[in-house]
Amino acid sequence: MLTVICNEPRSLTAIESPMPDRQPGETLIRIKRVGVCGTDLHIFTGNQPFLEYPRVMGHEFSGIVEASDEGSGLVAGDVVYVMPYISCGSCIACRQGKTNCCTRIQVLGVHCDGAFTEYLSVAHQFIHKAVGVSLDQAAMIEFLSIGAHAVRRSNLQAGQRTLVVGTGPIGMAAAIFAGLRGAVVTVLDTRDDRLDFCRKHLNIHAAVKIGEGDKEALAELTEGDFYDVVFDATGNARAMERGFEFIAHGGTYVMISVVRDSITFSDPEFHKREATLMGSRNATVEDFRYVEQCLRDGLIPDQALNTHRIPLSEVATRFTTLLDPQQGVVKAIIEC
Repeated sequence: MLTVICNEPRSLTAIESPMPDRQPGETLIRIKRVGVCGTDLHIFTGNQPFLEYPRVMGHEFSGIVEASDEGSGLVAGDVVYVMPYISCGSCIACRQGKTNCCTRIQVLGVHCDGAFTEYLSVAHQFIHKAVGVSLDQAAMIEFLSIGAHAVRRSNLQAGQRTLVVGTGPIGMAAAIFAGLRGAVVTVLDTRDDRLDFCRKHLNIHAAVKIGEGDKEALAELTEGDFYDVVFDATGNARAMERGFEFIAHGGTYVMISVVRDSITFSDPEFHKREATLMGSRNATVEDFRYVEQCLRDGLIPDQALNTHRIPLSEVATRFTTLLDPQQGVVKAIIEC
């Protein structure tokens, strides 16, 4: 079967690999769609924490069941998507239902090999039937769920002023679900094309370009109060540190980003606001099910988000084009 391996940063190779040997308790999936996200780009460029090379990337995917155990609830031909966070089920986080931050988590495509291939065998409990959604939509559920999880964690309320810093796919997902909660959403980014996309396709109040006068613009939009909830989805340590400046008194700062660096901030400024700081990692089954329902209900502009498509056979040669801002990539989907 065709498999694309990231041997080391900026090196992809297409190889013929053996079919996976399905074990008891696993389901063999014929991969059909794989979403490319910031994590994959960070792996390719060598900026992803918690990773060892070589690695088969790909953790946002959907496919069709080839074979499964009797009693698994899955049969050949079922359209499915996978929750790629392989959790242990017994650690302190899992015992609280927080499988997204399991102490022994293995994320497909990050800690172990993922879906840039034609077949994958995955434990039954991480596989979900895709009901009333397409293969394309099912492959988008994972990245959308990360945004949904961050919004749910923030306890965002209708009418609250919300700032999303960074309008890659995860930032857009956060903006979408903040909007669905009735928040007044502003997005902040360096790229005009991303800001224009948000204005056109997302339910936002304002879009501000990072640069001279941006903080003043944000102050004007909020009558000097700034934001009840700030989400960082930049993947940039300096931007994450700057985000503390945008928190309203009594506000919350949610870091969706993960970077290799240490993050520092002014304690007096943080303390006087009585601000809340939280990390948001991955997503849970609750988030996945909510996103799936939102897709069924037509509440997410999934067709607009899917800007690019690449066949698996061309990934090794064309993947670098996804890094080019001139291409205007929001969400690329690999067809297998």
